[in-house]
Parts: sequence; structure tokens; C-alpha cells
Amino acid sequence: MNTLMRRAAVSVAVSALAISAAACGKAGDDKSDSSSSDKSIGLLLPDSVTTRYAKFDKPYFDAKVKALCSDCTLEYANAAGSASTQAQQVSSMITKGVKVIAISAVDAAAIKSSIQAAVDKGIKVVAYDRLAQGPVSAYVSFDNEKVGELQGQSLLDAMGSKATKTSKVVMINGLASDPNAALFAQGAHKILDSKVDVAYEQAGDWDAATAAKKMSAAITQLGAKKIAGVYSANDAMAGGIATVLKGAGISDTPLTGQDAELTGIQRIIAGTQSSTIYKAYKPEADAAAELSVNLLEDKSIKSLATTTQTSGSGNKVPSQLLTPVALTKDNIKTTVVKDGLYTVAQICTTDYAAACKKAGLE
Repeated sequence: MNTLMRRAAVSVAVSALAISAAACGKAGDDKSDSSSSDKSIGLLLPDSVTTRYAKFDKPYFDAKVKALCSDCTLEYANAAGSASTQAQQVSSMITKGVKVIAISAVDAAAIKSSIQAAVDKGIKVVAYDRLAQGPVSAYVSFDNEKVGELQGQSLLDAMGSKATKTSKVVMINGLASDPNAALFAQGAHKILDSKVDVAYEQAGDWDAATAAKKMSAAITQLGAKKIAGVYSANDAMAGGIATVLKGAGISDTPLTGQDAELTGIQRIIAGTQSSTIYKAYKPEADAAAELSVNLLEDKSIKSLATTTQTSGSGNKVPSQLLTPVALTKDNIKTTVVKDGLYTVAQICTTDYAAACKKAGLE
């Protein structure tokens, strides 16, 4: 009997200790979560096929936040091109208790209800690069219609005397659900429509394989020898398009791009792409980080967001718009190399050494 009593006592004591430890652990976890979320900022980026996001945007954003707010914590997720995944990521950020979310939307309209849910929980939202719908507190991007205008003008410049009203141009636009894609196309049409014949226009969805399929269809429809120029809304798609053009025996046909990706720069050096658009990632990421920290600390953003943009949902959003630059073989040194985005050694690998030397990039 005494042995049973002793065993029971030990069991009760162990259980009590376990309960006490669990309670302490939970209290500690809650405190840690609460402490980390007091100054927690989330960054949600849209895809992993565009190299800029993981290589530049995220590290620049993180570094600027830490420089402005050393005790801030950062949460990050990439939607890998899925609007539903991004919606789940917003929900996760809400659960974690972040105070500000900077988001580059996969689908600007689809994310609206998620943004509303975040705002309902007292979270402030910064639309990054793409103007999401819903009650967004601030927006930072480039002048996206101007991007399209620069693309269109760069294409005309590269076409030279071949830019006539009967010259057939193929347009491969971005993702239809990305509001920037519409602005790029709008700007490009403003420049191209009175000068050339936009004979084929389709969405390439920011995907090289999709753009390649659309380019193949354009060649079938128009004929390889009838295509005088190709508008590609970004460099990732331009890569797929350039492969198709080469396979069809089409050379010296001007091809645009955007984002100043390393492979795009190398194609420009090699002559298989005529231009891209350089949108300096660091100023954009820095601006988004500064807006996020100011909103976190309830500081004014008036000196940062000096203009207003209206989203697809009709929300008027304080905005900061940066200036894009058209990039060709002639200004690689004074743009991406000067700014430290890439070194000459990174651009001029063995395969491009001769072309680099010819272009004066050594």
C-alpha cells in the first residue's frame, strides 16, 4: 500500500512539473511572438522565375529595414506565381501578427479580400512594384506607362528605317492579372501605333515557355520574313522569344525586354536582344522599406509618397514613382555596371568575351 501511495505521489509530482513546464513554455512562446511581432514587417513577392526578386529585391529590402529599424523582425514568402498561395501567405502573416505587409501581388484584383482582411486586423499594406486593389496605405513602383513608352521608342530606334506603317511588329505582353502589364502595353501602344503595324499581340504571362509558344504562333501566322520587330514586356520572356527567333532563322530583328536581367544584358551584347529597361532595384526596395518602417512607427509618409495613383478598386493610394531608363549596348557601363548591379566580369563571361570587346565593355 505504501509503495502504491509513493508511486501515485511521484506520478502527481511529475504531472505537475510537466504542466508547469508546458505552461511556462507557452507563456514564453507567447511573449516571444508578441515581442517579435511588435515591430514585424512582412515582404511577399510574386514569383521565382523573375530573377530580380530573390537576388535583389529581398536582400535590398531587408538591409534597408534593418538600417532604419534595428529591432524590427522580418517575415518573407514568395508565391511562386500562385495567387491562391499568396492569399494563404497573407493569412499566415496575419496569424503571425505582423504590423506592416509589403506585397507585390500575383493578381492585383484577387488579393483585394486578403488585403482587406489584413487591414481589418490593423495591419498596414504597402503595394510594392504592382498596385494591388483594396485599402492599401502606400504604393511604390516605377512610372509603368513610361516604361512602355521607353520600350516602344527603343524598338523604333532599333528598327531604324524599317519602322514604317506597314512594318509588322509582334507584341508579347505580361500577365493579364498584373496591372503593370496593362500599363506597359498602354505606353508601348502610344509610341508604336502610329508608326508601325502591331500585327500580332498576345499575353506571355511573364513566362519564357509561354512567350516562346506565342512567338511561334506569330511566325506561323505572319511569316518569318514579315516580322520587323518584337516587343517583349520583360527579359524572361525575351529569352524564350530569342530562342524561337534563332530556330526560325530570324536574325537582326529588334527585340525589347525589361528588368535588366543578366541574361538580357548578355543577349544585348551578343546582338540577339536590342534593349531592356533598367529599373534600379535598390532605390525601389529602399523606398518600400522606408515606407514600411514609417507606417510601422506611425510616421508621416507625405515626403516619400508625393503623388497619388488610383487602383483597379478605385482606391486613391499615396504613391512614390521612380524613373526607368532605357538600356542598350551603348549605356551598359553607365547604368548597371556603374551602379554595381553587375560587374564587367559577370557580364563578359567566355561566351560573350569577344562581343564585349567589340562593344568596348572590358
